[in-house]
Amino acid sequence: MSMDRREFLQVLAVAAAAGLPIASRDALAATPASAKMYELPRFGNVHLLHFTDCHAQLLPIHFREPSVNLGVADSRGQPPHLVGEHLLKRFGIAARTPEAHAFTYLDFVEAAKTYGKVGGFAHLSTLVKRMKASRPGALLLDGGDTWQGSGTSLWTNAQDMVDACKLLGVDVMTPHWEMTYGQKRVQEIVEKDFKGKIDFVAQNIKTTDFGDPVFAPYTMKEMNGVKVAVIGQAFPYTPIANPRYMVPDWSFGIQDDNMQKVVDEARGKGAQVVVVLSHNGMDVDLKMASRVRGIDAIMGGHTHDGVPAPSLVKNAGGTTLVTNAGSNGKFLGVLDFDVKNGKIADFRYKLLPVFSNLLPADKEMDAFIKKVRAPYEGKLNEKLAVTEGLLYRRGNFNGTFDQVICDALMQVKGADIAFSPGFRWGTSLLPGQAILMEHVMDQTAVTYPFTTVTDMTGEMIKTILEDVADNLFNPDPYLQQGGDMVRVGGLQYAIDPAGKMGGRITEMRLKGQPIDPAKTYKVAGWAPVAEGAKGEAIWDVVTTYLRDRKTIAPVRLNLPKLVGTEGNPGIA
Repeated sequence: MSMDRREFLQVLAVAAAAGLPIASRDALAATPASAKMYELPRFGNVHLLHFTDCHAQLLPIHFREPSVNLGVADSRGQPPHLVGEHLLKRFGIAARTPEAHAFTYLDFVEAAKTYGKVGGFAHLSTLVKRMKASRPGALLLDGGDTWQGSGTSLWTNAQDMVDACKLLGVDVMTPHWEMTYGQKRVQEIVEKDFKGKIDFVAQNIKTTDFGDPVFAPYTMKEMNGVKVAVIGQAFPYTPIANPRYMVPDWSFGIQDDNMQKVVDEARGKGAQVVVVLSHNGMDVDLKMASRVRGIDAIMGGHTHDGVPAPSLVKNAGGTTLVTNAGSNGKFLGVLDFDVKNGKIADFRYKLLPVFSNLLPADKEMDAFIKKVRAPYEGKLNEKLAVTEGLLYRRGNFNGTFDQVICDALMQVKGADIAFSPGFRWGTSLLPGQAILMEHVMDQTAVTYPFTTVTDMTGEMIKTILEDVADNLFNPDPYLQQGGDMVRVGGLQYAIDPAGKMGGRITEMRLKGQPIDPAKTYKVAGWAPVAEGAKGEAIWDVVTTYLRDRKTIAPVRLNLPKLVGTEGNPGIA
């Protein structure tokens, strides 16, 4: 590709307006694709736009992709379990480009300074409007994990995100973390805020008593003369990964037998295109695609995997496309089908990075965000400390912000060991940035934030680690219950991800001494799923720690020793 002088000046002007330094402007301008990234020609007659796992991030942010995303068994070396250069090679993405920054962790700090922040609902809104303007009847699909992940979403009881999604033009939604506001609040939003505006669909949420559907399993839309069914698939393990007491009357599960019935019903009612809006996680989606016939595409979320191209999965009914659209508002998936004579003749798919420097803010959305944040700005902008190193969360085993949380738990609670949940959400901070209260809330904003200190035997600690490891690395995707490995402070251990259940964790040590199975250790943690738990909120523990230190030196990660992962393209 080549860039003429007009295009070069146009990109340089965008960079200058964004306040990028000269070196950054040059790097951005030297990438021809950046000038035309959002010029996506219309194709076909069925158009689906998809974002997922934005975790309540209304403003542009930095978000580092993982350097460890291991696949085991049949998933080894297959999307989404590719990181860094392995991912670039698989999808033909050039190094040191805006796309390389969006999809990988490579040169993250320098690339983040060069290309700026990503996401932000005002910039996402601009892109959505552009795509809808060129694609008559296009549907905007929200894959869930939308109402949770920020201070303002927590403090407004999700109302800021509910209103933002209505303004964004969401047409269809399916849930996961939404359920942590409790079933009463979810129903209130669906029945009042969303009524007549957004279809909230989930084929796999039933009442626990009679097994009746709680929400519509799917919605049928007509687009350019083509009937399109969108089926909802909520996160199957919600009552396990999150507190059961918040949804006491509802059951979940994968339910692919019922999915087949719903697909057949939609086809029977004339659907020429059937799409599943899923929050299963990509490995589960890939297995479901191999088992259920009649699904044209699964547009997935939960695992936060930004996958540049669909996986094509063969099944008894033909082929199903499986996509996953990343997280934190970083991406917008655009899927175009060309439907002829009642059947799909061809398709196009593009996962567009949302660079806030390249997309002007939508004025209406920008004004809304300013208004909804105004009452909280003072609290959000409290400066707690300054970080000298990169702070991030995403990755199978640990992130530097997770390490700060573990260190805070051990220090403030006087514990030998700290456990922090393997959450995938949480924004990234560059070296030299102030750590604000907003950033702490980005890492900790849950409706069950209680910290705990528990006496655990060495045997119990191993059991916990083994259980979480099996949830993450079970060779059967249907037995993976989401999340990454529990983050650990103080304790060192070795792990064989491909090992057998109960035999993955070895070499457990504390301060160089082997963990005694019979000895008791003081373990601090947070976000307990058990009913009746109480304790100081995790954000209070972390802010106490940060205020006391004022400066956070580059964090040395407490990572496990990995066994049997040599040559795995899911690790840097």
